[in-house]
This record gives sequence, structure tokens and C-alpha cells, in this order.
Amino acid sequence: MFSKFTSILQHAVEALAPSLPLQEDFVYHWKAITHYYIETSDDKAPVTDTNIPSHLEQMLDILVQEENERESGETGPCMEYLLHHKILETLYTLGKADCPPGMKQQVLAFYTKLLGRIRQPLLPHINVHRPVQKLIRLCGEVLATPTENEEIQFLCIVCAKLKQDPYLVNFFLENKLKAMASKGPASVITEDMLKGQESLTTDTGQPIQTEEIPTAAGAEQMEKEDDLPQQAENLSFSLDELNVTSSSESSTVRLNQDYNLVNSLLNLTKSPDGRIAVKACEGLMLLVSLPEPAAAKCLTQSTCLCELLTDRLATLYRALPPSLDPLDIETVEAINWGLDSYSHKEDASAFPGKRALISFLSWFDYCDQLIKEAQKTAAVAMAKAVRDRFFVDVMEPQLMQTSEIGILTSTALLHRIVRQVTSDVLLQEMVYFILGEHREPETLTDINRHPLRHRLIEHCDHISDEISIMTLRMFEHLLQKPNEHILYNLVLRNLEERNYMEYKPLCQEDKDVVENGQIAGAVDLEEDPLFTDLSPDNTLSAQEWLSASPPVSPEHPKNDGKTEVHKIVNSFLCLVPDEAKSSYHVEGTGYDTYLRDAHRQFRDYCAICLRWEWPGSPRSLEKCNLEASFFEGHFLKVLFERMGRILDQPYDVNLQVTSVLSKLSLFPHPHIHEYLLDPYVNLASGCRSLFSVIVRVVGDLMVRIQRIPDFTPKLLLVRKRLLGLEPEGPIIDHMTLLEGVIVLEEFCKELAAIAFVKYHASSTP
Repeated sequence: MFSKFTSILQHAVEALAPSLPLQEDFVYHWKAITHYYIETSDDKAPVTDTNIPSHLEQMLDILVQEENERESGETGPCMEYLLHHKILETLYTLGKADCPPGMKQQVLAFYTKLLGRIRQPLLPHINVHRPVQKLIRLCGEVLATPTENEEIQFLCIVCAKLKQDPYLVNFFLENKLKAMASKGPASVITEDMLKGQESLTTDTGQPIQTEEIPTAAGAEQMEKEDDLPQQAENLSFSLDELNVTSSSESSTVRLNQDYNLVNSLLNLTKSPDGRIAVKACEGLMLLVSLPEPAAAKCLTQSTCLCELLTDRLATLYRALPPSLDPLDIETVEAINWGLDSYSHKEDASAFPGKRALISFLSWFDYCDQLIKEAQKTAAVAMAKAVRDRFFVDVMEPQLMQTSEIGILTSTALLHRIVRQVTSDVLLQEMVYFILGEHREPETLTDINRHPLRHRLIEHCDHISDEISIMTLRMFEHLLQKPNEHILYNLVLRNLEERNYMEYKPLCQEDKDVVENGQIAGAVDLEEDPLFTDLSPDNTLSAQEWLSASPPVSPEHPKNDGKTEVHKIVNSFLCLVPDEAKSSYHVEGTGYDTYLRDAHRQFRDYCAICLRWEWPGSPRSLEKCNLEASFFEGHFLKVLFERMGRILDQPYDVNLQVTSVLSKLSLFPHPHIHEYLLDPYVNLASGCRSLFSVIVRVVGDLMVRIQRIPDFTPKLLLVRKRLLGLEPEGPIIDHMTLLEGVIVLEEFCKELAAIAFVKYHASSTP
């Protein structure tokens, strides 16, 4: 009580006294603080019961006022005094001793405000960055302390200053040898030391040596630190004193650098106070983005950052219930790290495990954003750590298990993080994890070279329809990611040599035919028995095509070697026989409805693939190895087999299979276009294409139609029910086949629209 009265009285006196020059006023407040330690006998009274906080605040105000009164960049006498007399060093020692109790908070607040409110760069000064570095070491030592809030505020202002001037980070990369030696005995503040501080600062004006204001042993330790480079060079202390082994590896580690700013932030990310943890994550985000190579190397090699990221991912993943509903995993709201506050009571759509799922996805989002913002070498190191320590060690065993519930949950989680990832570097490592790094053509004998890839592709044709659909959806989203290796590994590497084609050198007669707009050896599908019964409503007239197709130009003549697009489109539109069609009975379900979607999606795919520098035309057959046996690859093999069973599979499976195939068809690579969308390609013996697979399905369909009475009315009723135009009624016989026919018809229209859009885009000058 008496001390508070004294404080009030002092403020009153200061207000009435004539104003002193700023420097004298500044020195007065600093002397008042040092006098406290000389005169006080009660070192257990909290700092808030003293005048120290008031004096520190006054010193800050004077420094800010001085800077405002001077030209930009000019250092005033008060700042010179603070730097020259190592006031920050003294305050650091007082904060470390926490004498009086609560002093550490006051010192942290003073440093934070000083760095935040003073505009001129302070960190380059050795008498600033050295005590700042020491104070950093005190942060995060113990969690849930009363100083935690001040610690994180201080660390974040240092991070912000380094973000403004990245080169300053080199001041904060300490030699581990130096860090060990600087750990002196506990600080003890003595009256003699503070008297020496007062006499030095007031009489001689020379800088005081107060790295630690403590006992003689502490002062001696401070002097040792100044001579550390020479000590390290002379190896003046033994390995036993350093408490390390004598191996060459340990010696290397011992001489590495420490990044205490990162270490302190890493400790605070474990704080039970969520706000502190989020602020620590923000600080790390600033540090990883610094462009300095030395800092990036130290960040990944000399700190536990990679371990923290991956260990927490693993812990949160293992905390998930083993049987989460895939729909819940997919539909849980978008997660942004730091914003995963969740109240079970306030959530109307709560489900068991939602809190754990949000925590996992939130931390994964943080890792993704951290890697996205990080300096290149740091990003690569962190992404590799996530792959090795989380994807391979934790997720892969779950994906490779045999329990159907476990497979479904783990695949749904993989699908979710495939959708969520935005960092190119982390995406690359995820792709290598899922697909492997192989780029040579596949063979039937080596499709198991990358076990996880093989297992996931096999799951696309799993006995469980749920697992098949989920795995297909995962691949569908994977294909839409901006990574060239995905499509190359799954499809393109097997089409490079174009050995799915039968090559016949053209004779002169064939060349004349090609020049007249026909392709040598091509089968005219309109003369095929499957397509003799064509309705005029299902084909496009020559006039319609003249208006729809791009005009012929000198740069893009009609006889440029491409099959005429109207023949390709009509080939797909006419694949399904009239008696198996139902769309023309329902308004708004024509082929043209797919054109707009195809145009938008193709434009998006072109934007993704632009930087991959794909060729504009197929590789010359003369340069291809057509003698090599053709294998479409494991992925297309499974998709084609699924497509071949479209009449006998559930409706949802068919939708997903055709969706993946249509996404593949949209890619603007000439070999994909030729193999998936050109019905007139001359297939080599024993090879199949998407078109030939559909032709076989249609042949089977025409036989089976004859065995089903009232086929067309039933087909129309099923379509109307699927569209919601008819209420659900009695079960219809052959429902699976009827739904399969509808999907087949729609898929053919979609392929026709994609072929037309791609041709139009490639023909436009």
C-alpha cells in the first residue's frame, strides 16, 4: 500500500516539475530503476507494487518522442544512451532472474514495444540483437506460465522485423558451441554490481559489461562468451564437459547452428492456450518464408520443426475413430488452420469423431500452407518429412489393410486431403507416395512395382461398391491436380510410342484418298451393321455441321490429316441403337446440353496443362517403336473392364467410372485424344480403345434387348424416375441393365461433346 502511495506521489511531482531535456529525463528514469535494486530490501514484492513499470513506460515514450522529433533514420541521444550503456542487456538479466517477481513480463513487454514502436532498424545493433537473442531463449521454456502471452507477443514482433529485413535472420543463427557456453549459473543481483552500473553510466559514460549482472562467476562466464570463437578454435574444453560422444558425427552436430527463435516458437505451439499456439504457428509461418538459404537449412536440419509437423499429424490421424462415415469426411466444412474452434453443443450436424476430424484436417491445412509459403529448400525438406513420417509410416498401412471398413475410412481420408492440398511441393510428394516415381511404360508383369498404387487401382474394381466409388473419386480429384506426373504415370507413359496403332505405309492410292478427306484403312462406322438403323434425329446434317464447325483457313485446311469431326461426333451419338435411347423423349436432355460443360472443363484443363509443354500433334509413327507390345496400363485396364460391365453394375458405380473416363478424355494431349476419342484409329491386333470397349457393350446390349418385353417403355420410366419426373413406384425388372443403358447413352453424348469442343479449340487459329 505504501509503495502505491509513493508511486502516485512521484507522478504528481513529475507532473509539477519543470520539463527536463529528453536525455536527462531518460537517464533519470533508468537511474530510478537501478536505484530500486540498490535500495530495496524486499525482493519478494511483485513488480507491480513498484515504480519500475512506470519508469519503463516513460523511457519508451521518451524514445518514441525523440524519434518523432528527428529526421528519419537519425539516432537521438536517448537511443544512443540505451545502445551504448547496454540497457537491454541489463534488463535481460533482470528478466531472467525475475526479480522482483513479474519482472520477466515487464522486460518482455518493454522489448516488444521498443521493437514495435521505434521505426528505425534496431536489430542490426549488437547491443540489441544479442540481448534479444538471449531473451528468445527464455521463451517457451515452461508452458502455461504467466508470461506466455508476453513471450509470444515478443517472439512475433521479432518475426515481423525479420520478415521486413530477411538478412537480419543471420544474427539469430547461433553456433551450438556458443549456446552451450552461454548457459552460466543462475543470476544473483548484487548491490555492488548495480552500484558499478550506476557509477559507470553516470560518471564515465563507458558501456557496462552486464551480459548477466550476477555473481562474479556469472560475470566471468560473460567474458568467456566474448572469447568463444577463440575457445572453439583452440578446443580448450573436453568432450566430457560438452557431454557429447567423441564420434565425428556428434562433433559435426555440436558445431551446427541453433535457431532458438524457431525452437521457442515450437515449444509454444504445444501451449494448452489455443490462442498462444496459433500465434506461435503464425510466427513459424513468417520464419519459413524468409529467403535466406542458411536460415532455411538451419530450420530443417537443426530444429525439430519437421518432427513437430509430422508427429502431430500422426497423433491426430491416429485419434480418429476407425469407422468414420465417408460422407461425413467429405462434407465436413472447409477447414482453415487456426480456425478449428468447434462446439459440439452448437453444432446441429454433429457426428462422432467430428472434433478429432476437424483437428486433423486443420493441422494438415497448416502443414500445407507452411510448405506453400516456405523457402524452396525448406519446403522440399518439410514435404519429404511429411511423406516419410506420415504418408508412408502412418497412412500406407491403413490403406493396405484388408478390413473393408478400414479401407473405406482411410481412402476417404486420402481423398479429402488430395482435395485439400494446395502446395505444389507437398502435392508432388503426395503423388510420389500414391503413384510412385516410375515413368517408363508399364508391362503386365510389373504392375505391382509400387504396391500402394497397385492396391489403390485394384480397389477401383473392389467387391465393395462403396470402396470402388471412393477410390475412383480419389483418382478423379487427383487427375485434376496441377501435377504433370499424375497423368503421365497413370496413362501417358503407355501411349508415348503409339503402339496401339497398326501402321501401314500409304501407297499412292491411299494418299489420294486421304487428300479427298478420307482416311486410308478406316472403317466407315455408318456402314457397320451396328449403325445401319440410324434415325435422322440422331445425326447432324451437313448444313448443321457447316454452321457449327470452325471455318476452313489456309493455316488449318480441312484435309490436315484429322478425321472429320462430324464423323467422330456422329459415331459416338449413333453408338447406342434407337430402341435403347430414351433421351429424345425427355425435353432438355440432348447432346447440346453437354457442350457448355465440356467447353468450360476443357478450358480449365488447358490452363492446368499449359506449362507442361505438350506437343500439339501426335508423335510421328516413323519415330515410334510400333514393334513393342502394347499395354494400356493398369489404370486404363481396370477402367475399361469396369466400362465393359456397365450393363451389370450399380448406377452409382457407372456414374463414377464414366466420370473418370470423361475427365481423362478432356486432357489436351494428342495421344490421349487419339486413343480415347478417335473411333477411326487403326488399332493393332489385340489392342482395345475406349470406343472398341463401348462397341462390345452395345453388341451385348442389342442381344439382351430382345429378351426384355416392353423394353422401351420401361427404359423411359426409369429415366423419368432418375430425373425426378415420376414418383417412385413398383420395382421394375432388369433395373440395373436399364440404368446402365441410360448411363451409356449419356456417356456417349458427353464424349461426342468433348470431341467437338477439343476439335474446335485445336482448329481455331
